[in-house]
Amino acid sequence: MVELTRLNGQPFTLNALYIEQIQAFPDTTITLINGKKLVVKETELEVAQKVESFYQKVGLSSLTVKSTADLREKEG
Repeated sequence: MVELTRLNGQPFTLNALYIEQIQAFPDTTITLINGKKLVVKETELEVAQKVESFYQKVGLSSLTVKSTADLREKEG
């Protein structure tokens, strides 16, 4: 589970296993595997880092989160 913040400032916890995609539109939008979209205050990179940390905590450390923010940072 990862702790995130809605645009209205309300914190919530999301099960990271249900995340299909993370994008910046420019607001960070998380698409879940059921098609639902969530918009959060955190940046795309922050969400990806939180998800990767969650994977490590639950023993899924071989899984990594690839985001466009990661790619832009590497190109940078």
